[in-house]
Amino acid sequence: DVQLQASGGGLVQAGESLRLSCEFSGFTFDDYVIGWFRQAPGKEREFVSAIGKSGVSWYYADSVKGRFTVSRDNAQNTVYLQMNSLKPEDTAIYYCAVAIYSMSNQPGTYDYWGPGTLVTVSS
Repeated sequence: DVQLQASGGGLVQAGESLRLSCEFSGFTFDDYVIGWFRQAPGKEREFVSAIGKSGVSWYYADSVKGRFTVSRDNAQNTVYLQMNSLKPEDTAIYYCAVAIYSMSNQPGTYDYWGPGTLVTVSS
């Protein structure tokens, strides 16, 4: 079974950093993309970042460019999201998901999702 689990969320102050992890297992796909999304209370789920299987292709939402960095360790079956210079508007539940073959910022194109981890940034 495909499984993903995001972790690393917490409460931080504005300007501080957090690193989220997404551990995955059960993948038998030739190619896939791991994406990060977030959902704030009362808002729709929005794209944050994505990284390809090889790690050489990645994609960021404009709102996080220059502050967030996505990376992966295939030996550990883990994708990371390093979040620096956090802002109160980054407060949300963060999810990781896998899309088979496609690098996309659309939630509907992702095939499997894990439970989220809450990030709260205080001002």
